Amino acid sequence: MEKKDGAYKAHVLVLPYPVQGHINPMVQFAKRLASKGFKVTVPTTIPATMSMHIGSGLVDVEPISDGQDSVSKNDNLAFLADGSGALTKLVEKYEDSSDPFCCLVYDSILPRALDVARQHGLYGVSFFTQSCAVDAIYYHVNQGHLTLPLATAAISLPGLPELGISDMPSFISEPKSYPSILEFVLNQFSNLEKADLVLVNTFDKLEDEAVRWMEGIWPVLTIGPTLPSMYLDMLIEGDKSYSLNLSNPNSDLCKKWLDARQTASVVYVSFGSVANLEADQMEELAWGLKESNNNFLWVVRESEHSKLPSKFLEETIEKGLVVTWCPQLEVLAHQAVGCFLTHCGWNSTLEALSLGVPMVAMPQWTDQPTNAKYVEEVWGVGLRVKVGEKGVVRREEMEKCIREVMEGERGKAIRRNASKWRELAKDVLAEGGSSDKNIEEFVARATFFNASRSPIFRAGGTESLGLTQNLA
Repeated sequence: MEKKDGAYKAHVLVLPYPVQGHINPMVQFAKRLASKGFKVTVPTTIPATMSMHIGSGLVDVEPISDGQDSVSKNDNLAFLADGSGALTKLVEKYEDSSDPFCCLVYDSILPRALDVARQHGLYGVSFFTQSCAVDAIYYHVNQGHLTLPLATAAISLPGLPELGISDMPSFISEPKSYPSILEFVLNQFSNLEKADLVLVNTFDKLEDEAVRWMEGIWPVLTIGPTLPSMYLDMLIEGDKSYSLNLSNPNSDLCKKWLDARQTASVVYVSFGSVANLEADQMEELAWGLKESNNNFLWVVRESEHSKLPSKFLEETIEKGLVVTWCPQLEVLAHQAVGCFLTHCGWNSTLEALSLGVPMVAMPQWTDQPTNAKYVEEVWGVGLRVKVGEKGVVRREEMEKCIREVMEGERGKAIRRNASKWRELAKDVLAEGGSSDKNIEEFVARATFFNASRSPIFRAGGTESLGLTQNLA
């Protein structure tokens, strides 16, 4: 966003890992920076670029390749390994321009980006897209404080509640499941001590003890929740939706269907863009929804439709709507939605918290079990389903948890807690809120760093630029 005098405070490069769950929160942060007078460029792979739609001209998107044509295959692991080469070329492209980069905000899962920042004299800022709790767990494993495979049923870590093995991220509870991804998530900490700042997509009261613990190790600023401004503070004009959607949401159909339902009468069901349920789990979930006797809106990706039970759609036509995708924020914000049956991905969890929607937690993998632990036992905004034999959640358990959240005694307390967190999420991003102050601190630091590189600064010091406090 351009200032009235035609100048920017600084030019910031925001580098996300090229998947939807990482791009969206980092682009939302980029929009915040743009609204405060920065020029912001977001580089990402060609397939992701083609799906991005950033309104109001807030952020520039620049397609990059890793040099091995992995972008044509959307090979994100190759981008993890080789993306720094493309990043270097982009930084060098702008070095001799009128607006070179002064700061690189990079996804924590791309630690090589910090090396590029150092080589080119940029302010280097790591951005964690997951919760402080999950970040802390990965850190302790990386440091050798937790040995894998886990040998104890109860895990105690500073700043966190006592965790069972089933509460740990799946890469930790089952370290042999995805060893290559485990290596990448642990590698986030390989050079983190060299970062100028560490940003986390959370807010202080949500994870107060974990945040304080992290602040004792790194210069941490919490800047979340990173939802479009319309749903929180409404300070960024035109910021109504995320920038990236890898599917075509059935917006009109969903809205029309929800508009015809009573307040808080609908169970919204979605497991994100990655999780794949086995056929027997899909069947149990389907009949659990039917037997709960609630209205339901269920997102079932096209590749998963064959797993729906025979005649399920026919038998639930009066109560249910099954779509291949939908505008999740619009759905969660709709008054007809009374409960969110979710896999507890961090973005989905933050959305439900920020919009005051109670949850039934059914985690699948990665950070989701830890998020589900907090949903039920720390924040008190939902129930976590119990897993039966062979790792399948049975229909009776589904029905019981849905009914309890929608109409039971525990559901009343859950709704009160959900409303409390909704107000807190709005407060932290409103002017003067904790996350807003942290974003302003980032703005001041980046502006100061940019000014310190100018000949005027070197000749006249901070006073010649109207800066009286060294924030570096």
